[in-house]
Amino acid sequence: LEQNGVRIFTVEHTLAALAGLEIDNVLIELDNSEPPIMDGSSGEFMDALLSVGTVEQEEDRVVFTIDQSFSFEDKEKDARFMAMPADEFKVTVMIDYNSPVLGTQHATLNHISEFKDEISTSRTFCFLHELEYLLNQNLIKGGDLDNAIVVVDRVMEDDEITHLAKLFNKPKVKIEKEGILNNVSLRHKNEPARHKLLDVVGDLALLGIPIKGHIVAQKPGHASNVAFAKHVKKMIKDKKAGPAYTYDPGATPLYDTQKIASILPHKPPFLLVDKIMEMSDNHVVGLKNVTMNEPFFQGHFPGNPVMPGVLQIEAMAQTGGIFALNTVPDPQNYWTYFIKIDNVKFKKMVVPGDTLIFELKLLMPIRRGICHMKGTAYVGDQAVTEGELMAQLVKKT
Repeated sequence: LEQNGVRIFTVEHTLAALAGLEIDNVLIELDNSEPPIMDGSSGEFMDALLSVGTVEQEEDRVVFTIDQSFSFEDKEKDARFMAMPADEFKVTVMIDYNSPVLGTQHATLNHISEFKDEISTSRTFCFLHELEYLLNQNLIKGGDLDNAIVVVDRVMEDDEITHLAKLFNKPKVKIEKEGILNNVSLRHKNEPARHKLLDVVGDLALLGIPIKGHIVAQKPGHASNVAFAKHVKKMIKDKKAGPAYTYDPGATPLYDTQKIASILPHKPPFLLVDKIMEMSDNHVVGLKNVTMNEPFFQGHFPGNPVMPGVLQIEAMAQTGGIFALNTVPDPQNYWTYFIKIDNVKFKKMVVPGDTLIFELKLLMPIRRGICHMKGTAYVGDQAVTEGELMAQLVKKT
């Protein structure tokens, strides 16, 4: 995970625990670049989350529903995914490493409520030759024979086993009858397949919303899971191409033009927002009716009136300005100034008769008066303009 140059690695077991407990909103603080490996599963993360407890929120959960089957293939990793409609979130995983020890395994999660008892305690695994490579590269310093299942895929001599014991600070290690190099027994006969299912759940949590449907994964791995998640993410984006807000012309606005003018320093003809329709702690929805009487149409492409893109961004910024000023007790005593505009795209012309709906969402908490928002302007279901806007609240002197 990365934001603003800060990276957190190896999050899949933590994300799987959050998904397994159906937690949508959480704050986790770290003092390092990755969560600890713990026992190589999600079990201890789930226990920690359960010890804190959860609170039901008022907002409805947003879910991506699979309404028709589709498939995805990662040819490089020889992994295949099938997604099918289902009443619940279900996952089936099949693995085959051509290993006489593991054989062909499969695991199924029929309902997310089963995750804690059936899947969460399944530990990560690797083959002995992978372990040797990692050790030789001075990696897996946090690895331990108690937090990973090591599958012995070749004959080992006694001195090699003794050497491994020294590397892991163990008095001795042994090869279990199942061909597992460890001092503990498997928690499930198909523990490797269950852990691969755990990884699928954790990697799909990167979508940011839960899935309603049945995911079948053949030979999944983190790279292919993430590639599949990106594929699904694009489908979600395409499906949600229209605005999240549905405009009702008869609805009473939160702020009408007079109230907007009393808060914003802008005045006609540069007051470009007519209504504020919706606002929360992290988003705002504004509206502008574009008419032929706009003063800019007199000089901007006469005979072919098109609303200037810069004024669309200004109208979007004014909508965001209402949001930002709403966070201080005395908005009339503040100015809002642009700091930065990024990733602006103009997708369709805006002409007289259009009704522009501006949806802006906070990208990070407001700190030191700096407000950073992602905005999209719609006409009907069509996105016409989008961009990232950053402004600062400055107190009048």
